[in-house]
This record gives sequence, structure tokens and C-alpha cells, in this order.
Amino acid sequence: MTSEPKQSRANRRNFLKVAGLAGAGAIAMPQVSRAQTVTWKFQSTWPTKDIFHEFAGDFAKRINDMSGGRLKVDVLAAGAVVPAFQMQDAVAAGILDGGHGVSAYWYGKNKAFSLFGTPPALGWDATNFLGWMNHGGGYDLYNDLVQNQLKLNLVGFFSGPMPCQPLGWFKKELKTADDFKGLKYRTVGLAADLMREMGAAVTILAGGEIVPALERGVIDGAEFNNPSSDSILGFQDVAKVYMLQSYHQAAESFELLFNKTKFDALSPEQKAIIKYSAESASSDMIWKALDRYSKDLEMLRGKGVNVVSTPEPILKAQLAAWDKVLEKLGGESPFFKKVVDSQKDWVKRTVSYQRINEPSRELAFNHFFKT
Repeated sequence: MTSEPKQSRANRRNFLKVAGLAGAGAIAMPQVSRAQTVTWKFQSTWPTKDIFHEFAGDFAKRINDMSGGRLKVDVLAAGAVVPAFQMQDAVAAGILDGGHGVSAYWYGKNKAFSLFGTPPALGWDATNFLGWMNHGGGYDLYNDLVQNQLKLNLVGFFSGPMPCQPLGWFKKELKTADDFKGLKYRTVGLAADLMREMGAAVTILAGGEIVPALERGVIDGAEFNNPSSDSILGFQDVAKVYMLQSYHQAAESFELLFNKTKFDALSPEQKAIIKYSAESASSDMIWKALDRYSKDLEMLRGKGVNVVSTPEPILKAQLAAWDKVLEKLGGESPFFKKVVDSQKDWVKRTVSYQRINEPSRELAFNHFFKT
């Protein structure tokens, strides 16, 4: 038999070596879905220039970046497909694939919705509220309401702990709880019940409708959310008293909704990307909010806005009103009471820990910054 030339044997060995490495690499490579790109229409409940719409875009960008182009979320502003207060219905029906808003907007369907976005002022903040959602049974109760009780074709995630909302904008400063009697005031969710309990005449309006109503005198005062959003809406042009600190919405987070049929059809890794994008966006949002809100509050002061803290008598009256609202609504709905009881159990345990563990920030701040 004729012997194989040395060069041929070397070439064959090199080929086998490369083939072996390629095979090993194929085995080691993770099994990534090569499914066709899915593009979703995702509408926020916020105007284009609002920082909340920016937050919706930040969330979508995480999905788009991490999915490698296999899941693309196109973000639309409020009204692009449906008005803000119709977003939930549009997502459930599949007219929209998803949406960014707050669950208090669906308060008209069931008042318990507000417990999952603007819960009662139990002594917690929004970060603690999201702890309850993720580790205290909140998601189980939310899914019971959405999917079992109301039979809505929706999947929801909660993201973005918001700082305490200001009491709002007024033509003149409020001094006592009696100043709310007969006051025409805009808010949403359970805060509407709270302010009615305090004697206000409450009007529920979407964000873009508030400032025109305040300017025309249809309402006497209003809250929306924060210095950045409020300044974009133009509150400072129609009112000069901005009252911060309030228990009407001391904790709030965003609700990220998706059509359940379409969500269930995604691959496992695409579903995970959405979940972890919500968690990632949650952290980034609070960092960005601290930066932007504080800067915009200084800007408002520079434009002649009188920024004041809500007097303690009003805060105490709000807490007393919460007692009555929770007792009334809990008596009307066993499910509502079940959610509030779960929240109270969580707050009693976790805030008790925080109070005994964390030193006073006020004491430290005064030491370094107050003379």
C-alpha cells in the first residue's frame, strides 16, 4: 500500500482538530431561541414629554437590548392608540400588546386595584411596597384579582418605586384640615375616597386635563406626582403654592401590563427578559428620579413657586381619614380587607425592623447641612 504523504496526514490531523473544537463548542453553546422577531405596541398613559413616558422608554430599551432583537417593544405616548384611562381594556383585548401606567387608574372597575399601586399610608414607602409585592404575597393577590376574579386577559409586573407624592398645587396655602371642606380637588384611586372623607369635592382627571381645569377654576387644587412631571404639565403657570408631603399617596409604583395570550406565547427566555427588565428599570428609575426631581424642584423655586411642607394637622387628619376609608371599604369587600390585612402584616414586621435598625437620617442631615 502506498503510504500517505506527510503533508496530507498533517492536513487531516488539523481538520480533525478543528472539527473536534467546533463540535465541543456546539455542545458548550447555550441553547438560545432563534424564534422570529416579535414586535409589540406598548402604550404609556403619559404625555410624550413627561418623565414617566421616559421611564416607559427606559424599560422598553432594556427588553430590546437584552433580547438581541428577538423581542422589540415600540413605545407610544398616551392617546396614540387609546386614551390613558382605556389602556387596560386595550391591552386585554389585544389592541395593544402592553402598556405602562398605574393600577389606580383601574379603580373604577374595582377599588382594590388602587391597593396595588397607591396603597394606604401604613408607614411604609414605595420600595417597601415592592418588597411586599415580590416577597409578601402581593403578586398572588394581584393575580387573583386580575385573572381569577375579573377574568382579565392580562399579565402585570410592578416597577419603579415613586417618592411620596406632593399634596399638590393651590392658589393659596392650606393651613388646616378644614380648608379641604368644599375644595374642588383632583386626584385618582383611593386618594379620591380619602379626600372625600376630608370634605373635598374630588374630580378624577387624566394628566393632560389637570392644568387647563385648574386654570379655568373648574378645580381649586390638584396633585399629579412630582416636580419634573408637574413642571412639564405647566402647573407653575397657573398656581404658585406647591405643598409637599402628604399621606394621600405616600407610596406608589408603576404597573407594566401585557396581553396574557401574547405573553404566554413567548419563549421562556423572552418572558424572563421582561421580568428582569422590570426589576432593572425599577432601580434605575429611583436613581434618575432623585436626580431629576431635586433639580426640577430648585428650578420651580427659581420661577417664584412657593414650596411649603404640608402642616402636621392636615397630615394627622389624612391618617384619621384613612382609618375610616379602610374600615368602610374593607366592610364592603372581603377581598379588599384581605389585601390590606396582608399589607399591614408586612409593614408591621418590616418597618419595625427598619425603625430599630436604621439611624435617623434627619439627625445626620442636620449635623452636616444645617447650622
